[in-house]
Amino acid sequence: MLAADPQTTPSGAAILRFLRVTLHIGFAVLLLVAVLRLHWGDGTADGGAPVGAQRYVWSALALALAGAYLAGTVLEKRYAAGRSGFNPHPYAVLWLALVTALWAVLLAGSSDFSWLAFPLFFLHLHVLPRRIALLTITVMTAAVIASQWLASGLPAPTLPVVLGPLLGAGFAVVTGLGYRALFLEGESQRLAADELRRTRAELARTQHEAGVAAERERLAREIHDTLAQGLSSIVLVARAAEKSLSAGDLATAAERLALVQQTASGNLAEARSFVRGLTSPQLQESSLAESLQRLCGETETLAAARGDGLRCRFELVGDPAELPPQYSVTLLRAAQASLANVRQHAKASTAVVTLAFLGDEVTLDVYDDGTGFSPGAAGSGVAGRPDGSGFGLRSLAARVGELDGSLEVEAAPGEGTVVAVRLPLTGDALSAPGERS
Repeated sequence: MLAADPQTTPSGAAILRFLRVTLHIGFAVLLLVAVLRLHWGDGTADGGAPVGAQRYVWSALALALAGAYLAGTVLEKRYAAGRSGFNPHPYAVLWLALVTALWAVLLAGSSDFSWLAFPLFFLHLHVLPRRIALLTITVMTAAVIASQWLASGLPAPTLPVVLGPLLGAGFAVVTGLGYRALFLEGESQRLAADELRRTRAELARTQHEAGVAAERERLAREIHDTLAQGLSSIVLVARAAEKSLSAGDLATAAERLALVQQTASGNLAEARSFVRGLTSPQLQESSLAESLQRLCGETETLAAARGDGLRCRFELVGDPAELPPQYSVTLLRAAQASLANVRQHAKASTAVVTLAFLGDEVTLDVYDDGTGFSPGAAGSGVAGRPDGSGFGLRSLAARVGELDGSLEVEAAPGEGTVVAVRLPLTGDALSAPGERS
């Protein structure tokens, strides 16, 4: 029972297939010749035993040998091709023992079956461990020599009677070992190919999961820095409008409702842009400096709608350089997140946004004179809060880190806060298509 050709090189697979087919054809031809000689020979079996009805017994045994051999090869072929779930390999030794035993019985009846030993040698070398296979081949060769000697009727075996089976056995062993070496090499290549496919599949799965995680992180940052901040402002301004309505101040209520509409429209534009993976709509309409200037004005307006007297101003230092879109978006988001924290938590009266171009780097500093906080405290924005808020600094740190920049937060209770972003203006960074700054 030879295993099917493993997945190897085309030339190696062709050689293995040729040897397999040659072996099966050779076995069938030698068996057929032996049976024909039984029926159309000289009328006696080797050793002078009468043939007569016995030749039909040997023919039946030959048919049984053919059936056993064919059953084993067919079962193995179907399993190798995936057309059968039955694995015959654990029963290979038992199958080989049955085939060899039937051959031995036939050999005892006629020396014409001795030539079947040579294809059987290949099976022994393939199925059995090498030492055991060499031992069984030696015993079978001795049986062939004995059968040939008895058939010759000579008082002692002659040189051709001994030398022929020995040379045949030696040739079969060398060829069988070569086949086995080629088969093992092909099997090794098949296992390596399987491992490579598994590795590729695992790598593809890991890359897919990494891509999903990266996209989830991107959406989380965009939602926090745009939609969440905008919705929070809408809620606060809507509450202020409700208070104005309760107080009968319709003009103020109308202004605040108009601000709600404006903020909602801006949020809708931001949502559409980050779903499409585009830059911020503000940066499409104006430069980074102009967007930061406008953001300061919007911050004052939103704070005033809540009744807070926050004043926010923008300062530009140095000559603006053309920045890649990702740089501009990161700096704008940093300012948005920082000013949102100022409005909601700092209780500040003044906030200052400074954009500076300092030769080999661009910096953004957001300062406020509010209550400050302890950067290492829980819920400070670095680790987040249990309700899902406080994601700002962690999100901002991830954005800045992707551009090889740095983020520093200087704060203390009662002493205000400074958020400082530094991005390097390297040649590689500036080689991407930029935008006006």
